[in-house]
Amino acid sequence: MHKTYFNWSSGKDSSLALYKILADSEYKISTLLTTVNSDFERVSMHGLRIELLEQQVKSIGLPLHKIAFPAQVTMEDYSNTMRTEVTQLKQDGYTHGVFGDIFLEDLRAYRDEQLAEVGIKGVYPLWKKDTKALLKEFIDLGFKAITVCVNAKHLDKQFCGRVIDASFIEDLPDTVDVCGENGEFHTFVYDGPIFKKPIPFTIGEKVLRGYHKATNDDDNCFVDEDEQKNWDTAFWYCDLLPT
Repeated sequence: MHKTYFNWSSGKDSSLALYKILADSEYKISTLLTTVNSDFERVSMHGLRIELLEQQVKSIGLPLHKIAFPAQVTMEDYSNTMRTEVTQLKQDGYTHGVFGDIFLEDLRAYRDEQLAEVGIKGVYPLWKKDTKALLKEFIDLGFKAITVCVNAKHLDKQFCGRVIDASFIEDLPDTVDVCGENGEFHTFVYDGPIFKKPIPFTIGEKVLRGYHKATNDDDNCFVDEDEQKNWDTAFWYCDLLPT
């Protein structure tokens, strides 16, 4: 059995991938690995409060290792930090790392290249599966999730803070991947077969945040809805509050 860490995002693809890998006797998941935004104390990209991440992980029953990054980080700094962290995992006896990626070839190639440098092998339980079938399986298994971040270029504010269900799938534009694999949306999973109990929360405000490309001296930038066209990327975030 391979000593394995799991790259945990707090979202639906991670949840389904973890569900599948926990049932595979070839791997022993010994820790969850999550990147967090140290400036805002939230899960990277998802914008989820760390308190909810920690409640989620406690309900799963596995240790959590957080890797902190500032709000603005260059690709070089990101890669160097991750290489250091994974090297330590290798020294601690880990041989495999699991990801919830589905079909982004360039992302997988990047991951595998970085892992190979330190002797870790990537595992992808959802790889090349049909995304609509995966999301249906996710729902049928009893997982429950809510969108916490949507890309404003692809989805409007109404999709932010929505529960993932059959009607959500039906309402998605044809140009949006059903699992949001191209970054169209991110989710928080609050119940399902990998949890001992549901994670309670209430829905807070929705905020539009715009970002530009990170450089060494950039600060994170915020915009209102009318200004989003001035930025490279804008996201709607739904703030979930621990209860």
